[in-house]
Amino acid sequence: MKIEIEKPELEALILERMELGSFPTVEDALLQALKSSPLPPPPGAAASDGMPRRTGAELVAAMQAMPYPDVNIEPSRRTCPFEM
Repeated sequence: MKIEIEKPELEALILERMELGSFPTVEDALLQALKSSPLPPPPGAAASDGMPRRTGAELVAAMQAMPYPDVNIEPSRRTCPFEM
């Protein structure tokens, strides 16, 4: 595999860290960066706040299953009092 670095500042940073002894090789620098970066959550996983992701379909199903059909859940249609 060949990896090409197109940003000169990134190449300079890697070379600087190697000269300082932080990483003996470019591969070690990449390995450290990949190990320390978080993986994206899989589809349907909990959001960053720990709560599971919800869909609009779940909201519709919950509202349709409402145990009190006589309660009006339609939002009122009012204009904003701050509009000019």
